[in-house]
Amino acid sequence: MKKKQRVSPEINSSSMADIAFLLLIFFLVTTTIANDKGLFLLLPPDPDQMEDVDIKIPEKNLFKIQINSADKLLVENEPFTGKISDLKEMIHEFVMNNGRNPKSSDNPQKAIVSLKTDRGTSQKLFIEVVDQIKGAYHDIYAERAGVTNERWREISASPKESPEFERLYELGRGVLPDGKPEIPMNISIAEPD
Repeated sequence: MKKKQRVSPEINSSSMADIAFLLLIFFLVTTTIANDKGLFLLLPPDPDQMEDVDIKIPEKNLFKIQINSADKLLVENEPFTGKISDLKEMIHEFVMNNGRNPKSSDNPQKAIVSLKTDRGTSQKLFIEVVDQIKGAYHDIYAERAGVTNERWREISASPKESPEFERLYELGRGVLPDGKPEIPMNISIAEPD
């Protein structure tokens, strides 16, 4: 007697590829990719694109900060032994000098804060110093607008939200008729040695 062979039930898999493709499209469309956030810095143009431009900047309009590979600071060619937070006040005085001290900047438009590092400088210290430099400028803007630094940062993050924000933003930055700020954030970050 012949044994009956059992026929196993088959699942129709012809549409599995379609389903997999639709799921793939669904997840590609609905997934958000987290963007890595870094430092927002305006980079100079490529050297190939630049013409030979020789810009002369008087030494008194440069506030020089140097960081060596041992994370030691040199501020205005003198060893810096204070706290990093002291830099903010020094930069504030330098930028807002307006010619009072003949050894310091002529006015805020000409004041430039220059930062130079070595290749061995730690990223942590570099970021702390850049934070102090930008913080000094934000303090200046907040002071001019008559608000706290924290409030100024909220305003500068979204100046177009309301007329009050726009008014305070223009007051703090001192926007001139040509659209440029009266006190520009002039920060020069040199290539590491």
